[in-house]
Amino acid sequence: IIRGHAVAEVISIGEDVYDEVLDHRIFPGTRALLEAHQRAGHQVWLITATPTEVSDLIARRLGATGSLGTRAASRDGYYTGELSGDMLHGAGKERAVRALAEREQLDLQRSFAYGDSVNDVPILSAVGHACAINPEPRLRLHALQEDWPVRDFRRRRRSVRVGLRRGVLGAGWAGTVWAGAAVVRALRRQLRERLLGA
Repeated sequence: IIRGHAVAEVISIGEDVYDEVLDHRIFPGTRALLEAHQRAGHQVWLITATPTEVSDLIARRLGATGSLGTRAASRDGYYTGELSGDMLHGAGKERAVRALAEREQLDLQRSFAYGDSVNDVPILSAVGHACAINPEPRLRLHALQEDWPVRDFRRRRRSVRVGLRRGVLGAGWAGTVWAGAAVVRALRRQLRERLLGA
């Protein structure tokens, strides 16, 4: 769907989607957790399957250290329709986090990770402090089996402790995959409008 589209166009659409929709969909509890890590001087990384153009935007707007996302290949400023590397999903997230930890000299056993899907189990298992946030049922069950804290900001439930230590890897805000889908929908809508207008 993005083949032939300008990278700048996707970034511009991403900015609009963030301003109009995503900024309002970030749970206050999630934002407070992020801000607590930032106040403690921790590195905070957004690790997501969302395209890097969107994940970088979200990380920048939230004041995070950076992001790792799925890279779409481009040539001369236009998408080729291929991926540059693997989709950052499941075990791919874990590999990316291990590479990030090595590059940034982060101790994963002292690091935190947050996820909302069972697909986040590999990255959650890679750190010393895993936490399920707004988890889907399979992750909730897995977290209970692993004795991981579970936080559900959808119900405004504030249970389970959050310790803060150096070397944090913050991962996964609920809704980042949704943001990528919103950008794709906006691109499709623009493409349809251009075709109908031609």
